[in-house]
Amino acid sequence: MIVGVPKEIKNNESRVALTPAGAHSLAASHTVLVESGAGLGSAITDDQFRSAGATIVNSAEEVWERSDLILKVKEPIAVEYPRMRRNQVIFTYLHLAADKELTLALMASGVTAIAYETVEIGRTLPLLAPMSEVAGRMSIQVGATALQRPNGGRGVLLGGVPGVKPGKVVILGGGVAGLNAAAMAHGLRADVSILDLNLNRLAEIDNIFNGQVKTIASSAHAIEEELLDADLVIGSVLVPGAKAPKLVSDSLVSRMKPGSVLVDIAIDQGGCFEGSHATTHADPTFAVHNSLYYCVANMPGAVPATSTYALSNATIKYALALANKGWERALNDDAALAAGLNIHEGKIMYAAVAQAHGL
Repeated sequence: MIVGVPKEIKNNESRVALTPAGAHSLAASHTVLVESGAGLGSAITDDQFRSAGATIVNSAEEVWERSDLILKVKEPIAVEYPRMRRNQVIFTYLHLAADKELTLALMASGVTAIAYETVEIGRTLPLLAPMSEVAGRMSIQVGATALQRPNGGRGVLLGGVPGVKPGKVVILGGGVAGLNAAAMAHGLRADVSILDLNLNRLAEIDNIFNGQVKTIASSAHAIEEELLDADLVIGSVLVPGAKAPKLVSDSLVSRMKPGSVLVDIAIDQGGCFEGSHATTHADPTFAVHNSLYYCVANMPGAVPATSTYALSNATIKYALALANKGWERALNDDAALAAGLNIHEGKIMYAAVAQAHGL
């Protein structure tokens, strides 16, 4: 099989779908085409890919035209739509429930599209987890930066200082991203609360932090109470493959502290704040009433030297299965990977995506 790795072209997206180690594993039995410069943002050179057995090609067009299996990090964008074709498999993050235009483009192309974020083992999402870890930890970094007065925030130091109370961080959702956000915020000595519907999960989090992070059963009333006192809010709720629920209304935000910051990790799935819309690393924040929103849709793309390796470590097992067996047998042999199938030859194969778009 010919496996292609094009350079990512989304705004400030510096990750690459394959590391030299992954290329070496695939090249043992397959042809691996890597677009020249695809790894530079992650500090991986063309020579490193060559040494691992990959072939470097000069254009994205050649990668797409020649490859049976395309490995990417982010979803195809408009300039890439014409490059997709029938009998080609794309394995990447897709987040289709929040993107009808991409859904229709994939259907029109006839491509087979397998989404990292819906590969599911039990109730876990093994290919989303590493980037959720990165995004969760980053959310506190970017939130703390946005809170600085020159950046439009309240001017609060999250950890406070002796004699001055710390900033209050409220995290909506106790999954992988929320847990990692809590770990970072707690490490900075912030006052941290985490809300979730799952009481068993809250008990786990309470044990992890020895009761030093407040755990609260989520409800509209509890969210309102916590947000009105918050300096930094992290939205990290997730319904696998579906649009994120809108938990924070604009009217509630209008009553929050001036200069408070809201970071929407769920923005890839449409966001969990009513006023959210996707932003880029080049222009990451915008105002809603007197608060500041950070809604970058590819947060881990800012730390590619970490996130590329974390992602590839998780995806390479499945990429090898797709290459070695072909997509049909690979999905037949692995129910977790089968859950990743979103689009095939013009048909939606994932219920939450169909429901999101009325298709």
